[in-house]
Amino acid sequence: MGLKGFFEGGVASIVAGCTTHPMDLIKVRMQLNGEPTAALAHTNPAIQTLRPALAFHTTAAHHIHIPPPPRTGPVSVGLRIVQQDGAAALFSGVSATVLRQTLYSTTRMGLYEIIKNKWSDPNTNNMPLTRKIAAGLIAGGVGAAVGNPADVAMVRMQADGRLPLDQRRNYKSVVDAISQMSKNEGIASLWRGSSLTVNRAMLVTASQLASYDQFKEMILERDLMNDGLGTHVTASFAAGFVAAVASNPVDVIKTRVMNMKVEAGMAAPYSGAMDCAMKTIRAEGPMALYKGFIPTISRQGPFTVVLFVTLEQVRKLFKDF
Repeated sequence: MGLKGFFEGGVASIVAGCTTHPMDLIKVRMQLNGEPTAALAHTNPAIQTLRPALAFHTTAAHHIHIPPPPRTGPVSVGLRIVQQDGAAALFSGVSATVLRQTLYSTTRMGLYEIIKNKWSDPNTNNMPLTRKIAAGLIAGGVGAAVGNPADVAMVRMQADGRLPLDQRRNYKSVVDAISQMSKNEGIASLWRGSSLTVNRAMLVTASQLASYDQFKEMILERDLMNDGLGTHVTASFAAGFVAAVASNPVDVIKTRVMNMKVEAGMAAPYSGAMDCAMKTIRAEGPMALYKGFIPTISRQGPFTVVLFVTLEQVRKLFKDF
């Protein structure tokens, strides 16, 4: 029964991940919007000393005018990607998505089912919301630790297209990405931002899986709908919204930390998650933590719907095994 839960969750996660990959790519590009590129920082070293408008300005920074990044929505970002690099560019890093879902989501989905079976009331087969959340936090944390290398590779492959041509990493596949990172930056680089990945995964899994089960139970207990496609879609979309709201700030910081380029002899742009969060808020305001929220919910909603609808169908298929 334990292995079955891992298999079912893994199949559903891979299908959902591949289906919604273009929205995930657009979300990553939007989350990085407003962050100075390495090329810009090298051209104007004083940019690194710039502070927000309400802070005291240095003499060097005072004479430099940097136009704010254009406000762009998910549609315009997607169109620009297609115009610059072709439609296939919307699936940049999809191999990393497959590996990430195989490692991260398979682990979290299977582990959640095991804990759920252990903690559920044997008579009603339900468990309190607090236990659902606890099961999600545990499953998400373990899954994220396992899948972090694929997560770093995916973020970098998705973000590569926004870099100048001479600075692109040009990873051929997720295997090539992991290989180059290990060789050029050390094995530890594969777990860069792992604390953020774990925190985000715990939030997403707890909010997504726990709220799906909770919404589904509420719908069935109140006889609002039968246990069918309508219930699964309604409960999963509500769960996707909850997960997007809870995880977006951590996701923005995670994306920026994982994508940062650390060059030999130079200080890293961010010393850690808290440093990245503070610099982002000071430079771009608190709402910068919700950059990419529209594509996040546009991706998280369909992802969660496809995930749970596929999961329910896979469970029906293998119910006799």
